[in-house]
Amino acid sequence: MMLQSQHCFLRAVDPEDMEFIYKLENNSELWEVGNTWTPFSKYTIREYLENAHRDIYEVKQLRLAICNLKEEIIGVVDLYDFDPYHKRAGVGIVISQHADRQKGYASQGLQLMIDYAFKHLRLHQLYAGVTEDNVASRRLFEKLRFRESGIKKDWIATETSYKNEITYQLINE
Repeated sequence: MMLQSQHCFLRAVDPEDMEFIYKLENNSELWEVGNTWTPFSKYTIREYLENAHRDIYEVKQLRLAICNLKEEIIGVVDLYDFDPYHKRAGVGIVISQHADRQKGYASQGLQLMIDYAFKHLRLHQLYAGVTEDNVASRRLFEKLRFRESGIKKDWIATETSYKNEITYQLINE
């Protein structure tokens, strides 16, 4: 199966992606979104990438690189909390550089992951948590038919306050 759309394609992450993943994971602007609060070492990233080939049924997560048609990695899309019994997983996406945003990469990359999850993993549903103030991400998930299913009040701590997190679900009917 080719995971490709008009403007991008998905592929497995590999050791050659180390610098990109290292910069992405250590970008403190993204920590709130990923529930990360400490930097990752190159050693940790290297270990992760060396094991990224492991089966989703074993490690309960899958990260795919989003690449433009020049084969440059521009972001990642993740399945996490994979639950094969209940046939569901969380999904998250990030386009690394501001210059690559608003160009359709996120919507096409996320749609490719949705198709993969429903057709090949045979999942029944995907879910995502998005902070209330993340308008771009909310629009992205709503555009791809995710529906708001709840609000977790004061769920995400910031340096000065708390943010509500909206839970979105996409059910494969």
